[in-house]
Amino acid sequence: MEADETPAGRPAVTRAGFLSAIRQRAAETVAGPPAPPPTHPELPPPGELIEPLLSDDDLLADIEDARAEAGLHLWWLGQSGFLVQIDGEHLLLDPYLSDTPAGTSAGAETPQERLTRNVIAPERLAFVDVVTSSHAHIDHLDPGTLPGVLSGGAQLVCAAGTQALAQERAGKPPAVALAAGEDAQIGGFHITAVPAYHDGAPEAVGYVIRNGPFILYHAGDTRRVQGIAEAVAPHAVDVALLPVNGKHGNMDGADAARLAHEAQARIAVPCHYEMFRSDTASPVRFIAECERLRQEYRILSAGESILIDP
Repeated sequence: MEADETPAGRPAVTRAGFLSAIRQRAAETVAGPPAPPPTHPELPPPGELIEPLLSDDDLLADIEDARAEAGLHLWWLGQSGFLVQIDGEHLLLDPYLSDTPAGTSAGAETPQERLTRNVIAPERLAFVDVVTSSHAHIDHLDPGTLPGVLSGGAQLVCAAGTQALAQERAGKPPAVALAAGEDAQIGGFHITAVPAYHDGAPEAVGYVIRNGPFILYHAGDTRRVQGIAEAVAPHAVDVALLPVNGKHGNMDGADAARLAHEAQARIAVPCHYEMFRSDTASPVRFIAECERLRQEYRILSAGESILIDP
């Protein structure tokens, strides 16, 4: 595994070979019986970081270049964070662009060590129009990220019951707080909150977001339970963004693939992995179950995008 020395002195690990190894293990999983939750041997050794595909100026240039091409552009920013661009409008989903959990967990038995280098400083995304938070956990409602991304006037959408905490962490009140079944229109984005079930976060919701002909589902953090697919399926979503870490109240990759299939999502994209060493999983089971179900999917690196055509 190649490593380059960074200005900060921490080695950066390229992601070359990660996906080929993961897909090989997925093929083996399809062929064999159910196995224990997979480890993640593709991860770098302690002290090294996975390098994003695009970051900083290169990421901003890619976002700018995408404006010329119609469609739903979607960048994975790491963890459950995504940037959505549709017809010149921008929405950030659960952005985590800081080291807040790493700082607050320093000295703990299992500190939240960052695995992937941050793709961009929060204030460099201040051009966005809307920012969402699915629940109050710090990697989804981050005080190290929100003030920067909201500094250009973006509107914050949060889960009902988290308004006071959102204001404290963001430095401004949210524009709207939604419970499951409620919706709001902000600019060209129509946002509907749908059920989620996340241990320790009873306020958690997912969001179905429509802009023009495009519809996406961001699950936030959740297990796969009855009622979620039933709430999402009628929306005919183009892309479903689903956690796959399989711990701390989230479904694993196999259940994420099943939820995408049950919700009749056109494309499934896994997230909530490769951010913290103590809370990650290989997407191997997600890939294997998508292959078994013939569910279309995409695996992204941090800073990588996909385009959904009109």
